[in-house]
Amino acid sequence: MATLHGVVAPALEAPATGFDVRKIREHFPFLKQKVHGKPVVYLDNAATSQKPQVVLDAVLRFYTELCSNVHRGVHQTSERATEAYEGARVKIQTFLNARAPREIVYVRGSTEGINLVAQTYGRQHVQAGDEILITELEHHSNIVPWQMLCEEKGAHLRVAPINDRGEVILEEFQKLLTERTRLVSVAHVSNALGTINPVKQIVQWSHARNIPVLVDGAQAAPHLKVDVQALDCDFYVLSGHKMFGPTGIGVLYGKAELLESMPPYQGGGDMILSVTFAKTTYNQIPHKFEAGTPNIAGVLGLGAAVDYLNSVGMENVFSYDSALLAYATGAISQIPGVRLIGTAREKAGVLSFMLDGVHPHDVGTVLDQEGIAVRTGHHCAQPVMQRFGVPATVRASLAFYNTKQEVNALAQGLQRVKALFG
Repeated sequence: MATLHGVVAPALEAPATGFDVRKIREHFPFLKQKVHGKPVVYLDNAATSQKPQVVLDAVLRFYTELCSNVHRGVHQTSERATEAYEGARVKIQTFLNARAPREIVYVRGSTEGINLVAQTYGRQHVQAGDEILITELEHHSNIVPWQMLCEEKGAHLRVAPINDRGEVILEEFQKLLTERTRLVSVAHVSNALGTINPVKQIVQWSHARNIPVLVDGAQAAPHLKVDVQALDCDFYVLSGHKMFGPTGIGVLYGKAELLESMPPYQGGGDMILSVTFAKTTYNQIPHKFEAGTPNIAGVLGLGAAVDYLNSVGMENVFSYDSALLAYATGAISQIPGVRLIGTAREKAGVLSFMLDGVHPHDVGTVLDQEGIAVRTGHHCAQPVMQRFGVPATVRASLAFYNTKQEVNALAQGLQRVKALFG
């Protein structure tokens, strides 16, 4: 698990001592509304998170004060927008403890980051008969790009199994690391079960065989302090909208020497130094991978989200999240007929379960009438559902603005479901 040391900035109203969830909730306008006439209880954070006012302000500020294209502009507005845009890259570099800003590539989200690596590094290094190793826990976004690459190259996708608790069976994972393995790609935290994978150990085992590792951090970045140098992973991806930033923006971290060796992902403006009909010279990293006008407002919003998380302190986020998850696990597991899916010893933010005799979609529909938002379905992790022999689950996913009172509301809502379908 990632080391839990955050950087506390004085920008917001975080209390000098302790963690005040009431004050945190005041920063999120969404949480003040009602759904079906009842106070919203938003427990779908693994799908997307709500945004603090400072993030909304940053996006609005771009469109009202800084709206101009970045890079190459000589007028003041463009220069200010570029300064803010590249300043956000430095914030993200520091947040992840990358070695340099050039190791931070802007993408639309974790999905695009994984596809970028598959279509560049993967196409360079994977040949017929080679293997790519993932785990049975993965989101579809960390399965399908590798399937596509394997089909194109005649390579093989290997899958490390999980146990009944939803943990990767590490002995089996080690056995699947062979002389044919060209890449390992693994979730830091499972979106369907909340399992925290021992990614540092996985990286060490893989590097002992000179195998690079991509870590899907979409679900980890909102909960854990991520240190890519401590993990020593070769690539790390995250999505802004899951860590209280805007949609349509994310990050691919890559070790500079790897990014420099990889060909461009897309062609167009800004990823070039010069173009003639005879030859194109590509830009330096990270710009080599950032073709076209970027999501500038999204980048500034993500930078503001990073500032916000730093002001709260990731050690506070992790501590509060862990305590709330433990409380929720106890409260929900005591309800007769509830079956928890995923009981890993190390978890973050996700409670996935079934209610006997009631389809998860029906559970979600009834809870919605109570103002409670959960996710129902396979969570883009159908192999996980197949492993546990269920078509779908109810997933309540937590954030640091959720409360014990909201967990109690969920428990009461489930009792109402039982009464309706009993």
